[in-house]
Amino acid sequence: MFHVYLTLAYLYVLWRFIVPLPVSTGCRTVLAITLLVISKYHLILILVYGTMFSPEFPRAGVLVAGWLFCAFVLILVFTLLSDGGAGLLALYRRRRLSALARGRVRSAIAVVALGLSALGVYQAVQVPEVRRLELTIKGLPSALDGMRIVQLTDLHISRLFQEDWVRQVVARSNALEPDLVLITGDLIDGTVEARRQDVAPLSALKASRGVIAVPGNHEYYFDGPRWMAVFRQLGMQVLVNGHTVLGEGQKALVVAGVTDEAAPAFGLEGPNLSQALQGVPAEAPIILLKHRPVGADQAAAAGVSLQLSGHTHGGMVKGLDLIARQANQGFVSGRYNIAGMTLYLSNGTGLWNGFPIRLGVPAEITEIVLRSHSPDEHSARGVSP
Repeated sequence: MFHVYLTLAYLYVLWRFIVPLPVSTGCRTVLAITLLVISKYHLILILVYGTMFSPEFPRAGVLVAGWLFCAFVLILVFTLLSDGGAGLLALYRRRRLSALARGRVRSAIAVVALGLSALGVYQAVQVPEVRRLELTIKGLPSALDGMRIVQLTDLHISRLFQEDWVRQVVARSNALEPDLVLITGDLIDGTVEARRQDVAPLSALKASRGVIAVPGNHEYYFDGPRWMAVFRQLGMQVLVNGHTVLGEGQKALVVAGVTDEAAPAFGLEGPNLSQALQGVPAEAPIILLKHRPVGADQAAAAGVSLQLSGHTHGGMVKGLDLIARQANQGFVSGRYNIAGMTLYLSNGTGLWNGFPIRLGVPAEITEIVLRSHSPDEHSARGVSP
């Protein structure tokens, strides 16, 4: 359906954007062919590489392709908005825009879309800043008050996010001197052979209580079990519908992790929360690592205190995040209170190279300070920005 939607998007752009442009027929023909190729970028990747998730050509080419595809999407959005505005104007004033005015609007759309796309791609590929927050955890022992966690998610290590970028993310994370590093999936895009050098810096991640990870959907696109073995070789504890107990007695903390909903399509076990929580100490607070935020209500009902997730990338573009919200049970970014459980949904540390844009939705390395009680009870309710 993804490619069907893109075809429909292209046909609308052809009809409503290209045709009204105040240029010659030859120029419109060239532009129509160019945008057709751009709109089929992911299909071309499948034909050439067998997957649309890991283009294995030089980074500069991935950047240019991403810039052009994101510009195409913005052209579609701005054309839809301008058509809606023109329709309202026609209803209100009973007058339509002239052909010249429509052409000028389309020209302006092209310039703005190309400029915003360039800005968005530039912002997307930077090493993210640290986002700091305090989270009150139900049942957290006072002895663990102030515990510092770094959450990384959706690194999507690829031709776009290569070894040097990974090394800088690791350095920035280590500088926080966390007690625990938790990684909530989609670490990679590509095969083990293609990404071995790029993921190597992850072995330098340091935390006094360890580095724990769960798989996301993208791991399964590239032989998930093999990648999980590599992550373990890099020093991570990978949870596959299981848990680990940190500390003992009154200082115990459970970190549980489940697989991704994509796993069954590859003959592997999907997320099983009951199995992940089987045998957990009765009084210990539970942090659940789950790549997608969906099903957070089930986690709350099972006694989870804090769920950490990613997957949405925060929606990437402010305004278009409404689409990501609808696809993820109303969750898109930030802090949510669900029946007393806290869900924190990161914007992601990187993002998928197939739509590499960030406008108003910054990437993040998340530093979380756990609190056993809140100095401001109001801040623990609702959704944070």
